[in-house]
Formats: sequence, C-alpha cells, structure tokens
Amino acid sequence: MEKDIIFLSKNGTDEYVNALASSFGATPTSDKDFVYENTSGAIVLRGILKHKLMKDCLRDKRDFYYIDSGYFGNYKSSINPNGWKLYHRIVKNNLQHTDFIEKPNDRLQKLNVEINDWKKDGKNILLVMPSPKPAKYYDIDLEKWKENTYNTIRQHTDRPIIVREKANRKDRVLQPIHEEFKNAFAVVTLQSIAATEAIIYGIPAFTLAPNAAEKFCLQDLTKIETPMYADREKIYKWACYLAYGQFHVDELRNGTAKRLLNL
Repeated sequence: MEKDIIFLSKNGTDEYVNALASSFGATPTSDKDFVYENTSGAIVLRGILKHKLMKDCLRDKRDFYYIDSGYFGNYKSSINPNGWKLYHRIVKNNLQHTDFIEKPNDRLQKLNVEINDWKKDGKNILLVMPSPKPAKYYDIDLEKWKENTYNTIRQHTDRPIIVREKANRKDRVLQPIHEEFKNAFAVVTLQSIAATEAIIYGIPAFTLAPNAAEKFCLQDLTKIETPMYADREKIYKWACYLAYGQFHVDELRNGTAKRLLNL
C-alpha cells in the first residue's frame, strides 16, 4: 500500500469504506477497535457523526478522507433508473469540496448533467431543511433554525416560503427536489447537495453553512430578492471539478477513486 491509511469502517461492515479499502488490498479497521491516539497516518471515514474524529484530525494536521453522498447521479435518471445511492464524494480534510480546480468534462458528461439557464420567473422561496446529522455537526437546533431562518426571509420578501422537510431516502426518490424547483425563485439551505442541485437546475441559492456551492451563492438573506446569477460557463467548470471528486461504487472497488485522488 502506497500510503499509511486507516480505513475506518462502522462495525467493520461499511460497504463504501470497505470497497475503497479493497482497491488498496487493505483490511478495514472496525471503529469499535480504533483508538485515535494509538495510530498514525491518514484516516478514511464515512458519516458526519464522526465529527469529533474529523476535528481531532484538523487540530493535529492529520489527513482524513471523508466519504458522503455524491453531488450528482443519485436520483432516478437514464444512468440510475432506480434512483439508488450509487455515487459518493470523497473529500480530503473537509466535508465538501470548497476549492475549485479546473478539470476535464469527461466525468460530468458521463453523468448526463445539464447546466440549465437561470430561471427567473419562480414565485416561491424554497427553504430546504437539513437532516439531524449535519445539524448536530454544526450544533444547530433544527426547530429554532427553521423558525429563525423563516422569520429572517419573511422580513425581506413577501413571496410564499415553502419549507421542504428532510425526508427519508425512499420519499426523496419518489418526490425529488426538482419538482419543487419548478416554482422556486430562490433556495435557502445549509446543505451542499441541495444548493448544487438548485444551481444546476437554474435556481439561485443562499447557503448558510460551509458549502460546495458557496462560490456561486450569497449568504446574506437580506438580499433574498436580489440573488446571485453566476456565469454559467464558470458553473459548468465547477461542476466538472465536482464530478472528479465523486465516484460510482464500482469506482471505489476498481481503483479509479484511488488513482484520481492520488492515494
């Protein structure tokens, strides 16, 4: 194995961590057997609830690779007829990709991602609620956050505010967020995937936490009626970059993720 990497797998059974480990010929480490202080080297982990471990790594300048849902490809489409969670992002020392490095467009093209023109005729503000896990990471009380964010938006617009509660995976596949984009003027969210999907669809977004899409969004809700409409060519290049940071589960196993991440 080229580098000293610990593949930290929940109960030793995490499908995606184990898949990546297999491409290295490595044996995953069960989180039950892991003691941070007794180890060295980079850590591959999945799940935002491992926030203490990630913060320990940042404190100690110890590399970690965080696995979570991909930005594209996990809804029903021609490349994913069942809407299964096939694509997973891998981020070095962060929860999401906040840099912007130019990459080829080949991986984005394979995902059939289309960058739509800005849609400016929407009526509603779509407030996308985070799930409990990122709320815990950012130490947010969900009900208070919803109330405070709703009230702040209301102070600066008369538009209807539609709250999209976080649903389970099955319901999200049956009722994809794109249906609510059709009547949206702007999206307000904590979450990278919701903001990314909005921008790709053509709806401007406001991001209220560190976010993969933050370069193309405003964060100030007092400007809810004058959102950012970023250059679509730049957004296309950014989407190409994101596509190089996420991988089909088969690419975790076959060494593609290892090669592209230079691990």
